[in-house]
Amino acid sequence: MWRKLLSTPHDVPAFVIRAALGGMIWAHGAQKFLGWFGGHGWIDTMRFFTSGLHIPAPLGALAILTEFFGMPLLVLGLCGRVFAAAAATIMVVAVSTIHHRFGFYMNWYTDPNRGEGFEFHLLALAMAIAIMIRGSGAWSVDRLLARDRT
Repeated sequence: MWRKLLSTPHDVPAFVIRAALGGMIWAHGAQKFLGWFGGHGWIDTMRFFTSGLHIPAPLGALAILTEFFGMPLLVLGLCGRVFAAAAATIMVVAVSTIHHRFGFYMNWYTDPNRGEGFEFHLLALAMAIAIMIRGSGAWSVDRLLARDRT
């Protein structure tokens, strides 16, 4: 099972995709966990998740911790398929709980008060699916571990 989970070719595009996806979602995790980059921090984000979205506190905490601590592991390519699946799950939940009601587009220029649509989430979901299918790719810990096991 581990061999199948970790196996990945020396695929430079997979490296680019995993680094971009992990870095992008990590920044959102830093907003939620620490309040960096204009975020609200742990307490306010958890309050919004539990009171506003009615997400159970353990699942909200898991999402924040996955974004902040799991995405650097995705960037490194450690259990890339697992953390890509986690990123995909976070994107699906974000669309289904909030962003679906604002339509497809991000709405930054038409009506910034309208809310952000789900186009970003679809791109992130596609990136995550590519990693789940192909693996972590070149320069990944997964590749090193899989090579050691053979």
